[in-house]
Amino acid sequence: MPGLVLHAGAQVACFHAAPATVAPAGPRVLVSGQPVATLATLPVAGCPFQVPVPGGTKPQPCVTVNWLMVSARVLVNGQPVLLQTPPGPGTGPGLCKSAEQIPQGAPQVRAMQTRVIAS
Repeated sequence: MPGLVLHAGAQVACFHAAPATVAPAGPRVLVSGQPVATLATLPVAGCPFQVPVPGGTKPQPCVTVNWLMVSARVLVNGQPVLLQTPPGPGTGPGLCKSAEQIPQGAPQVRAMQTRVIAS
């Protein structure tokens, strides 16, 4: 399935609005002046999510986003590029997870390039 190529300058957040870091593949392949992304696990910092437990709450923050949509045909340094479903910003094709690998919801793409498509 074709999708928009995700890049290092894209703004991605976990389900609870904490920012995720999109790591670049390298400085040689660019879209909109930004390196494309190939690492399918994005680290998350500062997620505020907590779950209720008897006697209070337990922190259960998102620590990673596992990106699930990668290119089957476009590789950079032998790795497939990450893709976002068109038309661009919105719910991303991934899964936010806690440190205990508990699924937390889908990531949100707030801003990204919308011109380069790969399949």
